[in-house]
Amino acid sequence: MIDLVKEGGLWTVTLNRPDKANSLTPGMLEDLAGIAEAGATDDDLRALILTGAGDRVFSAGADLEAAKAGLATSPLWERLSAAIAALPCLTIAALNGTLAGGAFGMALACDIRLAAPGARFFYPVAQLGYLPQPSDPGRLAALVGPSRARMILLASQKIGAEEALAWGLVDRLASPDALLAEARGLAAAALAGDVGVLRAIKALCNDA
Repeated sequence: MIDLVKEGGLWTVTLNRPDKANSLTPGMLEDLAGIAEAGATDDDLRALILTGAGDRVFSAGADLEAAKAGLATSPLWERLSAAIAALPCLTIAALNGTLAGGAFGMALACDIRLAAPGARFFYPVAQLGYLPQPSDPGRLAALVGPSRARMILLASQKIGAEEALAWGLVDRLASPDALLAEARGLAAAALAGDVGVLRAIKALCNDA
């Protein structure tokens, strides 16, 4: 349910459970975290694209049955977002559709977020009675500002793609058919350049 395609220095990771809105099970989270952690030790990795199968939903967050069993508050979510944030390469979330709940963390941890025009964004932890992942409020506020972060987290507002772009939650919109091509185009410079320079630039951006 997690597909990984390696093309030289480019890794494309796909959440492949479209019949269940790409909702995530504990095993899928383990696989995703393992891929990101392996990437941190791969000297050839220059860019990682994270996307979902289908044309409507990137991920609905935790699988419903797994959430009832405790996945909604599992430390696996934070392990995954921390592993993505620690990657020394360019990371791009190509959000093919709606992003909800715990799936926010992995997208917020990426360097760049692209989205399909029909995508919607919501993180209804307040109404569901859960805390967000520990790093998510800070990353979210850094992108959209404290008040808009509160609109998403405390008021559980659903944000459309155009508004998300205006807020800075996503960086560019692209049609579902063009989304991966757009992500690959953004990765082209990283793939063509010196890997040591790429990692030094990433470190400088992280320190800024």
